[in-house]
Amino acid sequence: METSRINDPRTPPGAPAAGCDVVTVPARQGLEAVDILRRGPGDAVGPVLHDDGGDTLGFLVPPGTAAAWDLPGSTCTETDGRGADLAPEPPVAGSDWLLPPGEADLATDPAVLREALGEAARMIKAADSCR
Repeated sequence: METSRINDPRTPPGAPAAGCDVVTVPARQGLEAVDILRRGPGDAVGPVLHDDGGDTLGFLVPPGTAAAWDLPGSTCTETDGRGADLAPEPPVAGSDWLLPPGEADLATDPAVLREALGEAARMIKAADSCR
């Protein structure tokens, strides 16, 4: 799946392609996944939102991801082609950027995110079983 920006001169530098879908996960799993992705090669993680309550994280993924997203414990919301104004204000009311578009240029690849979320869930389960 292509995760590069659209080739539109109106797209600001550092902004992901308009119309990104958002994968929402519990904050603990999401923070682990961000760490896993940032340790990986290249720009593995795109912009990430967190809610004001700190309960969830939202990973921006390419448009169309929601149609095939089926990872238990997460949801993927499509934008229905409405696009998202990603700079500098977050596109979702009551949220803020954990990784803003200027620091994370591309939407996160859904396959890479799925692997990182699975690894994060296994790490959390192992840590919790040691208590």
